[in-house]
Amino acid sequence: MTQSSIDQAYLAKRQLRKGTAGWILLAGLGVSYVISGDFAGWNFGIAEAGWGGFAIAACLMALMYLALVLSLAEMSAAIPAAGGGYSFARQAMGPAGGYLTGLAVLIEYALAPAAIVIFIGAAVESLLGINGPLVYLIFYAVFIGIHLTGVGEALKVMMVISGLAVFAILATAVALIGSFDAANLFDIAPTDAAGASTFMPFGWYGVWAALPFGMWLFLAVEGVPLAAEEAKDPARDMPKGIIAAMLFLLFTALLVVVLLAGAAGAEMIGQSGVPLVDALNAAGNPTLATLVNVLGLAGLIASFFSIIYGYSRLVFALSRAGYLPKRLSLTSGRKVPYLALIVPGIFGFLVSLSGEGDLMLGMAVVGATISYALMALSHIMLRVKQPDLPRPYKTPGGVVTSGIALVLSLVALTGVYAFDPRAFNYTLVLFIAGAAYFFLYSKNNLVAKTAEEEFALVVASPEELDDNDVAPAAATTKL
Repeated sequence: MTQSSIDQAYLAKRQLRKGTAGWILLAGLGVSYVISGDFAGWNFGIAEAGWGGFAIAACLMALMYLALVLSLAEMSAAIPAAGGGYSFARQAMGPAGGYLTGLAVLIEYALAPAAIVIFIGAAVESLLGINGPLVYLIFYAVFIGIHLTGVGEALKVMMVISGLAVFAILATAVALIGSFDAANLFDIAPTDAAGASTFMPFGWYGVWAALPFGMWLFLAVEGVPLAAEEAKDPARDMPKGIIAAMLFLLFTALLVVVLLAGAAGAEMIGQSGVPLVDALNAAGNPTLATLVNVLGLAGLIASFFSIIYGYSRLVFALSRAGYLPKRLSLTSGRKVPYLALIVPGIFGFLVSLSGEGDLMLGMAVVGATISYALMALSHIMLRVKQPDLPRPYKTPGGVVTSGIALVLSLVALTGVYAFDPRAFNYTLVLFIAGAAYFFLYSKNNLVAKTAEEEFALVVASPEELDDNDVAPAAATTKL
């Protein structure tokens, strides 16, 4: 079946602006997804496991993300579609596998901004003394509004905001080097837990419970492939962009994990709501601490802003293919999926009114780990089922690398349960409800019958579609 069997007018209304993002902008997008995690959240893993136990957990999660990113680099170059992990799984496992992968990513990307905007509200309160629903509404409205102006403009704004956050991290690291003392890393007294020691004061259970916090240093970098349809040269730019982002995030993670606890003490950092600020104050740098406190807001905004971009492209791709209501994939004259930006934003705002940012972040992590397992499995299945698929970039280590990502993602999923069973259970309820929607309704309303036909929707040029817009003689799918 070919693209000619799809209503051309339908597709002409659902086109993103191709050729907008080079690899540098894509790498910036990857960093911006994650950068708020360097400012706070990860450090609570030290309270769960001690510095040494958390270091083990963080290294395991770094390995998982690196293996996953290398697998995604191959798939995003071979299948450059806006659905990212959903598109890869659709190609490997069919409509059900593709939808379930997309659903897991959607849970992550819909809930994460709601959690982040609550943290933004707290930061605004500390700076200006105001907080609450009005603050949440303003941030959603402003940053969705920027995205509505066009992808090129939005990504450039994102780069500026992310640059401020990165500056804060690098300046903090430089200021703390002179205060580093390795003894500060191990100032938490060992407990009587199994395997407990000075290095791991809470034993192996602490390492297990700290895995979700290790993820916060890299969570959402997997969203870079969601920009594939807007890349200048996906075959070259996607692998370079996502790998560059991951390498930079490994560097910043090393800086904050080692230097903050080494300067201020593991026990203090493990309890801190603003670890960079508290470490600088402990090291006698109050002026820089004040500046970093302000720039910490830029880190939160960068992640909030970029994840809004991510969820819009995922909703767009799922909707265009018929998994979600088709109106959500309509694009504006600027080739922006406006309903895919606005509707999930309304949902996120309403969820943020609960004020339970930690719970929503925990649920986002559950959705993420499920999606990681399915994306890694997709890489393995594509290697087995489609060995002749053109692969401009090939994952070093092949299925061994994606196998490592698969195993570690399942281990990380159990770690979320160890830390917060409520988040685990709530997410499963959402996942089951979303799966029921597919099996009871949307599987009978898909636009494309095969993965090959669906991919043909992606590679069609806007000009080709516009030329056929007035004569959809072979129409089979309506709005």
